[in-house]
Amino acid sequence: MPIEDRDTAYLITHALAKDTLSRLRDVETEQVSFRKGLVKLGRICGYEIIDGRMETEYVEIETPLEPTMGERVKGLDDVVIINVLRAATPFVEGLLKAFPRARQGVISASRDEEAGRDEDGSFPITVDYVKLPEITEEDTVIIADPMLATGSTMCTVLDHVIENSPEPENLIVLSAVSAPEGLLRVGETFDEADLLTVSIDDRLDDDGFIVPGLGDAGDRAFRTT
Repeated sequence: MPIEDRDTAYLITHALAKDTLSRLRDVETEQVSFRKGLVKLGRICGYEIIDGRMETEYVEIETPLEPTMGERVKGLDDVVIINVLRAATPFVEGLLKAFPRARQGVISASRDEEAGRDEDGSFPITVDYVKLPEITEEDTVIIADPMLATGSTMCTVLDHVIENSPEPENLIVLSAVSAPEGLLRVGETFDEADLLTVSIDDRLDDDGFIVPGLGDAGDRAFRTT
């Protein structure tokens, strides 16, 4: 199955997703290819969400020769994609190829690495900007961030998303690579969210970075190192 249940998360196992992620991990992959790879991976993940999480309905259509029955995906007009700035920007660009009519939200949230990790392994999170569309009970909400490390940022983002909003039909946290510690933290704090990732990596290092990971996705995509 393209999406497998791995207890702490749902794993996207599509061959093209794994191939694209392997190219993203490669230290030799330069900025343009890295950014294009995130776009491609976002598109693949979007198609997998459609196939694995959204229903279809039968409709009567008229072909050039005669009427027939076809299937269409339900709910494509009820999708909200939330971009966790900045690394998720190319990732979201790919998702929008699968969900071109999605409403979009933006949250600028980052961890304070200079402050260091708290006793529970989390980082303090700074939120600089939040702009979200209205969320309804019929919506599929996808929160996109290529990397889910300690889960500190995602928990903060989820707090903002669910605050004063009804529970949507689907609430999906989407990442390219995830650490077991982050999946556990987010899953225990927000059991209403489905955690969807292309890879569950080995661990976090002492600085809170995913190992083997793919480096700093934002820096690699925007060439800021």
